Amino acid sequence: MRKIVVIILLVISTSGIAQKANNLFGKDPIINLENFQQQKLYFGFYLGFNSYDFKIDYKKVGEDIEVKKSTGFNVGLVADLRLHEYVSLRFEPGLYYTKRDLQYPNSYFIETPTNSDKLREVNSTYIHFPLLLKFSSLRTGNVRPYLLGGVSATLNLSSNAKSIDDNYEDRFRVKAWTTNYELGFGIDIFSEYFIFSPSIRGVFGLSNELIPDNNADSPWTSNIESIKSRAVFINFTFH
Repeated sequence: MRKIVVIILLVISTSGIAQKANNLFGKDPIINLENFQQQKLYFGFYLGFNSYDFKIDYKKVGEDIEVKKSTGFNVGLVADLRLHEYVSLRFEPGLYYTKRDLQYPNSYFIETPTNSDKLREVNSTYIHFPLLLKFSSLRTGNVRPYLLGGVSATLNLSSNAKSIDDNYEDRFRVKAWTTNYELGFGIDIFSEYFIFSPSIRGVFGLSNELIPDNNADSPWTSNIESIKSRAVFINFTFH
């Protein structure tokens, strides 16, 4: 994680020096990579961070399960297909790692639970397959804001969907595949040698990920109607 932060800061600093030299935000900036986005197809890569959450719907009203989030990291590739002067189709497959802890209240258990009973750790390593439309604004000098939106499918490499063990053996089970929709925005900054494109995106799960325990009266899953991922991605893309 620290190495990724250092790399990003170094690249941003280098980009900043180049931009200053070219008077990026001046009245008459030197136009960098003027025809780069006129290509029919171009590629890039991204590094970034994520914060995953769970949206939990319950069968009965009661105390909520607390979801403790952590910061994960992202790395992936970008393919951008130009459809129109202001619209492109983007495919951004990537590897995403995250961790969430579910903290159950005492009221979910008939007997007084231990700390280990109340805590379920959900470690996830995702391969994320988003297909997005990018709507770009007019370019102003070396800056071009844009909006993103689309759908995605996610494969959880850490899924234990095939396991016969459940929460009674300390195993919180989730499905391998999920679907989502995504919305976000960003900005293309044109330096002399590459495009630096920071963006922020919200990801909203559409399908229920929970695999209920074998016991229908399980304190861990019996009151959960559905559990869906929610996430915020902050990516730093380079073309």
